[in-house]
Amino acid sequence: MVAQLDAAKLAGLLADESRRRVVAALVLGARQLQDVVAKADIDARSAVDAIARLASAGLVVVGSDGTHVLIDDAFGAAARSAAPSAALPVDESERVIATFVRGDRLISLPTQHSKRLVILDLIAQDFEPGLRYAELDVNAIVGRWHDDYAAIRRWLVDANFLTREGGFYWRSGGSVEA
Repeated sequence: MVAQLDAAKLAGLLADESRRRVVAALVLGARQLQDVVAKADIDARSAVDAIARLASAGLVVVGSDGTHVLIDDAFGAAARSAAPSAALPVDESERVIATFVRGDRLISLPTQHSKRLVILDLIAQDFEPGLRYAELDVNAIVGRWHDDYAAIRRWLVDANFLTREGGFYWRSGGSVEA
């Protein structure tokens, strides 16, 4: 599992020009060291040092075959961790649910972040805390809500309602009834 970076740690990582160049090269598709060196326009030693630092922070994964992969989700997660909480009052949450849900189905997907969180919290209630779910099971549960289960599954993970590791998911957030 990749460590969660907060915005300050991410900014610190990207304060170094060599690391910024390596991140840019990875974003542009470089996967092998020689490609990173060429696209980043830095020497091999600087690239190796930058990759090692980025990997130790959890921003880059180095595969056993020598490939380098940037963890794109880390940027969004860091931005969300720095954003002020956008919790809605209970009556507003009920209004959001009434707007987007008919019966047990979503009639549309909210684009506003605070409204999306209300809907994701509602969907997260279908996952039992402490149980691990295979991806097929998650797809089936989320698919009962909306046909675009893949997008909603990603949103649940990105918003920390579900955690994903080793092909399994478990509930890691959301409200819990006492």
